[in-house]
Amino acid sequence: MPYRTTGSQTRWMSPSDWSGTIGRAGPRFRREWRVLLRIIAGEFKGRRLKAPAGRSVRPTGDRVKEGWFSILQQSIPDARVLDLFAGSGALGFEALSRGAVAVDFVENHKASLAAMRDNAATLGVEARVTIHRSDAMRFAERLQPGAYDVAFADPPYASDDAQALAELFRQNPFARVFSVEHAADHSVSGDDTRRYGDTALTFLYAPPPPFAALRRPLPPPL
Repeated sequence: MPYRTTGSQTRWMSPSDWSGTIGRAGPRFRREWRVLLRIIAGEFKGRRLKAPAGRSVRPTGDRVKEGWFSILQQSIPDARVLDLFAGSGALGFEALSRGAVAVDFVENHKASLAAMRDNAATLGVEARVTIHRSDAMRFAERLQPGAYDVAFADPPYASDDAQALAELFRQNPFARVFSVEHAADHSVSGDDTRRYGDTALTFLYAPPPPFAALRRPLPPPL
């Protein structure tokens, strides 16, 4: 299903895109793409994804991705997923392949947004995808607590965004579990950190609801 763009949000609903084609990016973006990503498990296992070329693009490697999803495997099925600093959408599409019901992608790089749209159309998951053209930090700051089941983030290694997002999540747990990729030599405060060579994944979990919220109401008096 094609999409329309309203403000910073792109939904797959109507037949127009910014490059003048339906549902996919135009040639000016395709010339910059290279196919180097693949989905490693689930419904779309082995399918290839497009990603923009260029030094500013740093896709998550298969080893790190496999580690990410082995830890989150019980949380992904039927989950509402947020993919911050989404790039070409590799993490979000992997989540869809493994059973997530919907993914919100947040990205601000034009070539990455174009690749993401094309990837969604190629996989036929347009109805399960919402693409937001937005600064990821500003987007996260506007979220309500518990807005998602699972949230990913893969900010630039040279920035302080990984730690800033971890601190934001502590103040406002916008998902049941939040995980962020960062350089292994850059410490990020969280509940669990796993290292894969030069890369680390830090996981943070929302606190359980207050005990009072778990109590069943007393039956009415007889």
